[in-house]
Amino acid sequence: MLATTSFRRLAGISLAYFLVLLDTTVLTVALPDLRASLGGTFAGQQWAVNGYTVAFAASLLTGGAVSDRYGAARVFRLGVIGFGVISLMCAFAPDLGLLIALRALLGLMGALCLGSSLGLIAQLYTGPAERARAMGVWAGLTGTALAAGPLLGGLLVESYGWRAIFLINPPLAAASLIAVGGLVSAVGAGRIGWGVQAVACAFLGLLAATIIDASLLAASLALVALAALVWLERRAPAPTLPGGLLRASWTGLLTGGVVNFAFSGALFVITLLLQGERRLTPLEAGLAFLPLTVPMTFNALLTGRLVARYGPGPSILAGLALLSAGLVVAPSTAGMIIMGFGLSCCLPALVADVVSMAPPGTAGTAGGLLNAVRQVGAVLGVSVMGVVARDGADGTSRALLLAAVLIVLALAAQCGTRWAGRRAAGQDRRVPARTPM
Repeated sequence: MLATTSFRRLAGISLAYFLVLLDTTVLTVALPDLRASLGGTFAGQQWAVNGYTVAFAASLLTGGAVSDRYGAARVFRLGVIGFGVISLMCAFAPDLGLLIALRALLGLMGALCLGSSLGLIAQLYTGPAERARAMGVWAGLTGTALAAGPLLGGLLVESYGWRAIFLINPPLAAASLIAVGGLVSAVGAGRIGWGVQAVACAFLGLLAATIIDASLLAASLALVALAALVWLERRAPAPTLPGGLLRASWTGLLTGGVVNFAFSGALFVITLLLQGERRLTPLEAGLAFLPLTVPMTFNALLTGRLVARYGPGPSILAGLALLSAGLVVAPSTAGMIIMGFGLSCCLPALVADVVSMAPPGTAGTAGGLLNAVRQVGAVLGVSVMGVVARDGADGTSRALLLAAVLIVLALAAQCGTRWAGRRAAGQDRRVPARTPM
């Protein structure tokens, strides 16, 4: 009975993150219809995607800290309820500016959902092996959102228009709350550096504005915000980031950012290619993404088992190698399939790797940090690869090749870090302990 209850709650937690991911992928195929309905420029289309992603990325660290401080279960319920309500408001947005603003609020709710969900998983599954398996289930169920997003979005947009994509969120949010039930989490005793959190949000938003709008003013303000962030963090009596976490997991954080750069950027530029130059309908574009997204619905479950048995390293390295190879031959069907297997090998292992390093009581913060970096990568991917791909098929090929090169660099960093770690461990075993005199 206890195992059944735990799995039901894990399914409810995963369903909430399903919503968070669905809202990024489901909108991609709706962009042409959205522009025809509300108008706007190419940059406006980028902000329709990035308005959500920027707020999501900027708030993830805060979401994890709030979860650790006020209780993961309480914060989870707040995030899921807010997500459902704001989604309903998005469906009736009268213009693009208001939709972007609502999407930003939706990103904030998504950050609360994700930061608290990782804390809840750490609470429900305390052993490293069972937690790794739970992460595999979590990633497998949420990976379904990546499969369902383009296809479901294409079907809804073609049948009812872009507004319909937001109406599916409220009933799914209700189902998530019912599944999680009356789970209670301990309340932490730490303090939250609200000033640091606010400056971090401002920096990430200004960084995205710099890339999307090529704004010198935004770039200058971003540098000021970054300097203020470093200064505040150094002076804070209770630093926002747990001590040593950045040093211990910098490779995982870098890898997470690069992987999301490649995935979100590829999704954006391939969509524009399919619905622009190749003139596919939204539904046809959604179907074209199935070779990429379907492997993520089942391969993540296998990855969770492999991580539980062999550790995260082999899955991360194999996933990066597959992802880089797939990007080189995308958007062909073979390339999409290889990318799907690469992503589903890499992402669950990365989450397990970083969360396992977190000090007790900071799983939400660690998960929030990883996902904040990942979403920064997503913002940069949509922005940079979108600019590179503006001149059609040739530009799309260059953008995908750029992403492949970055993945290879991340793979090299992972190999170097793990080789250095094994070498240091071997030296420690060879040096005999000194006997006290």
